[in-house]
Amino acid sequence: MDFEYSPEVQSLQQRLDAFMERYVVPYNGAWHQSVAQGIYPPPFLEDLKVLAQAEGLWNLFLPSLHDDEPGKRLSNLDYAPLAEIMGRLPWASEVFNCSAPDTGNMELLHLFATPEQNQTWLQPLLKGEIRSAFAMSEPDVASSDPTNLQTCVRRTGDELVLNGRKWFITGAAHPRCKLLIVMCRSGEPTDDKHAQHSMLLVPMDTPGVTLVRNISIMQHHAPEGHCEIVFSDVRLPLSNLLGQEGAGFAMAQARLGPGRIHHCMRTIGQCELALSLMCERTLERHAFGKYLADFANVQEWIAESRLEIDQARLLVLRAAWRLDQGLAQVNAQSRSDVSAIKVVAARLQTSVVNRAMQVFGAMGLSPDTPLAYFWTWGRALHLLDGPDEVHLRTVARHELDLTREVRGSTAAYFTLPEQLQAEPRIR
Repeated sequence: MDFEYSPEVQSLQQRLDAFMERYVVPYNGAWHQSVAQGIYPPPFLEDLKVLAQAEGLWNLFLPSLHDDEPGKRLSNLDYAPLAEIMGRLPWASEVFNCSAPDTGNMELLHLFATPEQNQTWLQPLLKGEIRSAFAMSEPDVASSDPTNLQTCVRRTGDELVLNGRKWFITGAAHPRCKLLIVMCRSGEPTDDKHAQHSMLLVPMDTPGVTLVRNISIMQHHAPEGHCEIVFSDVRLPLSNLLGQEGAGFAMAQARLGPGRIHHCMRTIGQCELALSLMCERTLERHAFGKYLADFANVQEWIAESRLEIDQARLLVLRAAWRLDQGLAQVNAQSRSDVSAIKVVAARLQTSVVNRAMQVFGAMGLSPDTPLAYFWTWGRALHLLDGPDEVHLRTVARHELDLTREVRGSTAAYFTLPEQLQAEPRIR
């Protein structure tokens, strides 16, 4: 792996950073004020999106983008540092049409949509005319094991009938959210638990789709929503099946790797901002006869944060690079990579932001800085997109499988007496 970004990516980093500092960051206060007044999305957001598109900073995340589609064709590794820059402001990604879950949904549509589905849904998403959401988790089962999912679809004549309940559906409360991609159980149970689910394209205005509530996460109420939705006899044409029936899990794997890289790099961007805020605070805050920067424990917090951020970034970039090398996204190494970075990113955000909050004192608990929001979102990341324990199990299983393939290869490293080495060992 080459640790130097290409000249094109370095240029994009500079342009994106300049755009953020000149146009986006100055609107941060206005964005929060607008949302507090119930005006969402803020009226100036469209102007920023038009400007970003004119500057060539649009749809930066799709490696397979076609020549006639708006945006830039960047690899996962090329996009990663751009996601980090956008991540400093949680709402900034929408300016560049790079918001989750739209990015993952566009990738799914790019891979599996029919020509009709492409024109109806993908093209408006690429142009930023509509938003979308991805419905997978359910309140009535442990969604950490996706084979538990109970929302089901059945064929009735020339229609698909969908029933079930989903929650924590990010983006579903956005006024422009027009499409839900729903993971649901389809067909009869088979021996292969990973071939029993399908994905459906469900327009938000379909009869039987009821948005029950926007669920706050640790007291933070996101205007775009983390919603609970009930599907009651939702009738759809057969053409609303995305991809092949029963292929939902394989399709989800195709969405998983790049999406995790995007999330993790946005997290790293927030941690970089938290570290910068912490350093500035230590240089201006005076207590017990000296500046906070002069206390040894504070210096250790700063140093530990820098080490952890850089380590996490390198791990995420390696995962992105491996995806770009053509490793199948369903293979064991790739699954281990994306599981590892998810755990590391969540731990990183909670630890770095926690130190920054401690340096800020009571102000760190308030909405006057972004730290309280960063910390709550970091804590949520330990559960969202699969709990840490599930991802650690994936990494451990991969490591054990690798060891089974070469079991006994470490024997030569033992320094047992010769007579013991000759004796058979019980395994």
